[in-house]
Amino acid sequence: MKKIIATDCAPPAVGPYSQAISAGDLVFCSGQIGIDPLTGRIAAGAREQTTQCIMNLRAVLEATGLSLMDVVKTTVFLTDINDFAEVNAAYAVLFTGEPPARSAVAVTSLPKGARVEIEAIALRCS
Repeated sequence: MKKIIATDCAPPAVGPYSQAISAGDLVFCSGQIGIDPLTGRIAAGAREQTTQCIMNLRAVLEATGLSLMDVVKTTVFLTDINDFAEVNAAYAVLFTGEPPARSAVAVTSLPKGARVEIEAIALRCS
């Protein structure tokens, strides 16, 4: 059975989709961009946006009783592949220990002029 996940601790969806869907032991988090949920403003640089993206993902996961440690896969979308090193630096601070599997993809553009978007899949271990 699937369950829609929503929290005010992360920015609301900017389109007709859910922040996350829980389906059995898996939680599929929609892509998060670097919007501060309190101010509605997007963070300045790629490193700051990456940090905010992951903080937003953490808030969505916490609404399901999970944490970043439960993430098994992420996909990172970058509007400039030259930001890859900055993204890695911020990513490594928040995904410590055994980081999840990851893909990184360069894209033409992202919503609201973001430079980084990150989506995640988490596993609920019984």
